[in-house]
Amino acid sequence: MKLCLIYNFAQHYRTNIFKLISEEFDCDFLFGDSMGDVKKMDYSLLRGKVTETHTLRIKGWYWQPKVISQLFNKYDSYILLGETRSVSAWMFCLLQRILFPKKKVYFWTHGWYGKESHLEALIKKVFLRLPNGGIFLYGNYARNLMIKEGFKSDKLYVIHNSLAYDKQIELRSFIGRNDIYREHFKNTYPNIFFVGRLTAIKKIEQLIMALHTLKQQGKGYNLTIIGDGEKREELEGMVSSLCMKDSVWFYGSCYDERELGTMIYNADLCVSPGNVGLTAIHSMSFGTPVMTHDKFAYQMPEFEAIKEGETGGFFRYDDVNSIACSIEEWFDKYAGSREKTRLACYSEIDKNWTPYAQLDLLKNVLTPHE
Repeated sequence: MKLCLIYNFAQHYRTNIFKLISEEFDCDFLFGDSMGDVKKMDYSLLRGKVTETHTLRIKGWYWQPKVISQLFNKYDSYILLGETRSVSAWMFCLLQRILFPKKKVYFWTHGWYGKESHLEALIKKVFLRLPNGGIFLYGNYARNLMIKEGFKSDKLYVIHNSLAYDKQIELRSFIGRNDIYREHFKNTYPNIFFVGRLTAIKKIEQLIMALHTLKQQGKGYNLTIIGDGEKREELEGMVSSLCMKDSVWFYGSCYDERELGTMIYNADLCVSPGNVGLTAIHSMSFGTPVMTHDKFAYQMPEFEAIKEGETGGFFRYDDVNSIACSIEEWFDKYAGSREKTRLACYSEIDKNWTPYAQLDLLKNVLTPHE
């Protein structure tokens, strides 16, 4: 079986799964050449042919050159990033159905969010029925919504997501407890952290306000913010105005996985007031539970890794008081079972959020009789 994977960009964090695909399948790759400031993977790690194209964007829609021509090459199956605003994906699927009906096409996509407008829902119902092979989805939440919308369940495959799992497993074996937070903050308060880009959608100001509320009640917590972005200066000003500089550490960007793993491992709780995304996977990979909001239509698929009371919890969407109460309740209930929580986080990641689990699903779907 000859496979072609067509994607908008070769994101560095997808290195492990793309590499495994290249090793397991006879696969060629077509990638877009840029995605903002997102780091690109090293193409030399892939065994198949890699083609890079410059994506053309017009008013929110885009065209990826050379996509259509892949249809005329000797591939049996294709995996495309399933984005409704990709004109080239629309054209590819329509032509495949007309000219090459025996070839199999699959989408790899978020699928359904639950916040679609009437028009968006109509467009998605057409677009997501184009691939004749099926759809690889990041989570069960989207799958269940799509089944309710009338999509066939046997064509919807939950593939989840993954990070640099092999490296993280290696680091787990020798990262241990240390006094990094005690030495920085000069106290023994519980340590909360956030890791990721400091953008408006992450709503870090809500977390700062929640901790300020707790501080006014005489309850001390430390906060470490790992990352950089457009909101950093504003957030630093907010911390200063609230007289919280002694309890908030703007650590800055960190790309060293060992250093980052050590920070995460030694923290007590990750809190993401906005959508949580891969922050949840990164945190749990090093055994730290995650808290985020409960409005799942505005979440990323990785929220499904959070099991209430086991690997984290949820607070009410856009509710600072709920964030504060949830943080306090977590430490009241689970502060004494830190290692039990760590093992629960490891178990969730190891079972569901690894490139090997993703590869197993791809093999079962793409080559069921081989």
